[in-house]
Amino acid sequence: MRSHSWPIISADHDGRTAARPIPRRIAGGLGLGLAGILALAACSGPAADAESGSDGSGEALSLDSVNLIAPADPGGGWDQTARAMSKVLTEEDLVGSAPVENIGGAGGTVGLAALANEKDPATLMVTGLVMVGAVETNASAVRIEDTTPIAKLTEEALVVVVPADSPYTSTEDLVDAIVEDGAAISVTGGSAGGADHILAGMLLVEAGVDAADVPTTLNYIPNSGGGEAVTMLLGGTVQAGISGVGEFAEQIEAGELRALAVSSPEPSEVLPDVPTLVEEGYDVELTNWRGVLAPGGISDEEAAALTELVTEMHGSAGWQAELEEKGWADAFETGDEFDAFISSNIAEVTDTLETIGLVEQ
Repeated sequence: MRSHSWPIISADHDGRTAARPIPRRIAGGLGLGLAGILALAACSGPAADAESGSDGSGEALSLDSVNLIAPADPGGGWDQTARAMSKVLTEEDLVGSAPVENIGGAGGTVGLAALANEKDPATLMVTGLVMVGAVETNASAVRIEDTTPIAKLTEEALVVVVPADSPYTSTEDLVDAIVEDGAAISVTGGSAGGADHILAGMLLVEAGVDAADVPTTLNYIPNSGGGEAVTMLLGGTVQAGISGVGEFAEQIEAGELRALAVSSPEPSEVLPDVPTLVEEGYDVELTNWRGVLAPGGISDEEAAALTELVTEMHGSAGWQAELEEKGWADAFETGDEFDAFISSNIAEVTDTLETIGLVEQ
């Protein structure tokens, strides 16, 4: 194996993030009580005057509902996150309704563009490491920097899987087959340039493939959601898959898929018997973070009200139960810490994509 220095955004024990180079690894408050209905300044658009309502009446807009956008098709991690939020927000009586809209395509950048044009400030879109990479690989005209960061919510390990009847019984078997046979071995995962794609590229570089040769060696087939990936794997369309542990856990437990390794530093609580990539001989670690953004240009008061709402959700028993059930690590951050995390993550992911040859330097 070669030695490579993968940039990392890591979460310190106090929950703060710091950017620093660590060999071969990427990891992906407003504690005010929410009494009754939160108030957002009414507006005719994201940048409207906080003193006047959308109808010019001067009345404040009550945050009795919030719209949630999952920038992917149903079944994947973003969709799961949005629907978990909707469930908790309504069951904990934090809002009266929290409908979820799926706007899939291009690694979340279609949803990102929709958020940029959204006029309702009471809107939250799920984001994460996948979108950071997709913005770069798709040369998206709309960037995460054009939105309003609200909160980082979770981190999740990825898992490398193959169909249960696959001849590949270890990570080494699969990686060696890709190195030897190239395009004959297809691997599905989320959008191009996302966490799944990055992990596949990192494994090949660790196996000795020159970074410049990764794009031609790796036959990576992006999919728009976890449900599509399962269909492709069980139907024999692809030979392997990479996704968050929560997206494949049901099929792994049912014996339909074989888990080869997880990408976290320690074994996953969801899949405790599956070895880590380090234990499999690949000095690679990667965790996928997820959070929420609001439309760009909203007022400070509107951003504060949304942040308070999400903070109240995070502190609820319902949200803690969702974290435990889905095996998501709690990575909650808001305000300046989340702003700084996103800025560092964008820089580090871009550098890593260049290192493994997925975007031009």
